[in-house]
Amino acid sequence: MWVLFVGGTLALLLYVGAVSINFMNLFGRMPNLKTLENPKSELASEIYSADGVLLGKYFRENRTPVEYKDLPQNVIDALIATEDVRFEEHSGIDFKSIMRAVAGLGRSGGGSTLSQQVAKVLFKTRPGEESNLNDGILNGPGRLGLLITKTKEWLLAIRLERNYTKREILRMYLNTVDYGSNAFGINTAAKTFFNKSPKQLTTPEAATLVGIVNAPSRFSPALHPVRSKRRRNWVLQQMTKAGYLPAAEMVKDTAKPIVLHYSVESPVQGLAPYFRTEVAKYLQTWAKETDHDLYADGLKIYTTLDSRMQTYAEKAVAEHLALQQKWFSAHWKGQLPWRDENGKVIPQFLETSMRRTQRYKSLMERYDGNRDSVNHYLHKKYKMTVFSWQGEKEMLMSPMDSLAYYKRYLQAGFMAVNPLNGYIKAWVGGPNYKFFKFDHVRQGKRQPGSTFKPIVYTAAIDQGYSPCFPRPDVATTFPGVAGRPPYTPKNFEGGYSGRTFTLRQALARSMNSITAWLVYKLGPETVVAYAKRLGITSPIDPVPAVGFGASDCSIYELCGAYGTFVNKGVWTGPIMVTRIEDKNGNELRRFVAPTKEALSEETAYVMTNMLQASTTEQGGTSTILHTGFNFPYQIGAKTGTTSNYSDAWFMGITPNLVCGMWIGGEDRSIHFRTGAYGQGARLALPLYGIFMKKVYADKSLDIDRGPFPAPAQPLTIELDCSKYYGGQRDTIPADQKMVQPTLDPLDNKDI
Repeated sequence: MWVLFVGGTLALLLYVGAVSINFMNLFGRMPNLKTLENPKSELASEIYSADGVLLGKYFRENRTPVEYKDLPQNVIDALIATEDVRFEEHSGIDFKSIMRAVAGLGRSGGGSTLSQQVAKVLFKTRPGEESNLNDGILNGPGRLGLLITKTKEWLLAIRLERNYTKREILRMYLNTVDYGSNAFGINTAAKTFFNKSPKQLTTPEAATLVGIVNAPSRFSPALHPVRSKRRRNWVLQQMTKAGYLPAAEMVKDTAKPIVLHYSVESPVQGLAPYFRTEVAKYLQTWAKETDHDLYADGLKIYTTLDSRMQTYAEKAVAEHLALQQKWFSAHWKGQLPWRDENGKVIPQFLETSMRRTQRYKSLMERYDGNRDSVNHYLHKKYKMTVFSWQGEKEMLMSPMDSLAYYKRYLQAGFMAVNPLNGYIKAWVGGPNYKFFKFDHVRQGKRQPGSTFKPIVYTAAIDQGYSPCFPRPDVATTFPGVAGRPPYTPKNFEGGYSGRTFTLRQALARSMNSITAWLVYKLGPETVVAYAKRLGITSPIDPVPAVGFGASDCSIYELCGAYGTFVNKGVWTGPIMVTRIEDKNGNELRRFVAPTKEALSEETAYVMTNMLQASTTEQGGTSTILHTGFNFPYQIGAKTGTTSNYSDAWFMGITPNLVCGMWIGGEDRSIHFRTGAYGQGARLALPLYGIFMKKVYADKSLDIDRGPFPAPAQPLTIELDCSKYYGGQRDTIPADQKMVQPTLDPLDNKDI
């Protein structure tokens, strides 16, 4: 017996030693001291607005840690009473519980102590989990694998007890375990199930959450309320048995129902989902370069966004789009809206669109290209939850039905940025992120139409033209080049008045004829060069139609360009993030907007003044901002509309806020048929008015109501054109002589 005892003891010691050192790679590696002292669990990174509001999280496991001082005593008592009643007495292994578990007498948690459970979660000891602790030759399913795993957990539990206090182990446990419903850690679980912080939990609520961890899917109060209540009551009884809860209170608590405020936190919930998605894209490069994990490192990301402006922007887009959608649906009632340039229905439009979707590609792969099988499932009807402006609704639809349904919805993009520092203050990429993932602020690019014209006028001012320079409203023809036919742009109304207008008036009225003449005089290449100077990075073709926004660009780019006018000629790239901190509050990176000198301060101010004419001059396309919305402040503006009313744009500027917006169909072939509904002044401008009304009404916002600050140096360019034309501010009669002669600065100038 002595030989057996000594031999068994020696064998046990040798076995434990072999597991500790992973002898001959039989058992799998063990964490080193550094890993043990710095155990890592996935923590959700949090993204904040500039005014300190939590916008959302990035995570694979939604876990936000809580300090021990913020853990309520009822949670700790419930946990110890249920999972490890002798937690304060043992040093990592409770031999009494092990013997009870072996004898089949234990009813809760087997023989595992809290320390062992922490080791299991932190170091992923179980076979099948992604961990280098399970790479031994003998690891795997079966009793031998289980014995090795248990041995490792015992060893790790002892080491944890040596390196951490009991309080630290309790904190680690409550911050790491899975509560189901994508809730990891007590902080997230309390919010998910009860919409509370841990400290606000009542004793029955604490018992409910502690009861979940044994089997999250089995004891979830959201999925199995009856079973969860029985489990909660058992936890309450254990608390009484352990002396933590008086029997009278236990009786009262077990009679109470479980009242949930259940909401599974999703990365797309909360404010600014399109913006947060773009921030994640932007930070991926930084994370890769610096060896950080955006979804697991518990980073704190501080953005430029203002939660108040973002709220107003989202409400404005929803309010405006809902009304426009009502009119759009009535406009095309009983008809198919996808039309070609001649107004005819595009044949096979839906079929062609479906072939571009991931669903179609997946079905083709699954059925080896068998189109009959693919078409069967594309036309098979299912119950679907779909978007509507009256709220989500459930409908019986096939994938083809769903595609046709969503193609009829108008889309929108909206962005607001402070041009003085590049801080993006609001960003709405579409109607609803849950149903429309495509972002129309930066990802989407469309023809900007007349919102591109200020770039032409900027080039003209820089080349010596005055806002008061007169030009008759007559046709300009670009000769045909390299097989391209001659091109004669027409005004929005389709003809020419023959009357003379100043450049200021021409921009205010968005006259194509005078813009075409400027492009002809300057040359398309010059216009392209100025667009690049103003931060337009999308490809631009140097063609005669360049001045009318023939080349696609984004709202993001246009906001940067217009911001140059307000910021004294300095282009400032819009930025989303100001700084990043690690989970301990140490600053990892600070971001500053890129800048460059693009224009002279005088040219920038002249353009700001000319853009104001759109809201003040008779015939200006944006006068409704003063006459309809009754804004008493200086506002610069420009509307934009593309061919067939496919794209409606609006750009608005104030001394410290530039806003850009676009509205249109997902496809260019889907649009209103008339300018009465589809032009920028009608379809896009009101969105700006709705937003600014909310912004101006909020006295807590730092909004500069103007006027626009003038340059420190006296202007060399005259802005008051009335002195040259007999005091008339509207039109210049063709036969009226000027007080001063006006020469064309490019007549004898080679540019």
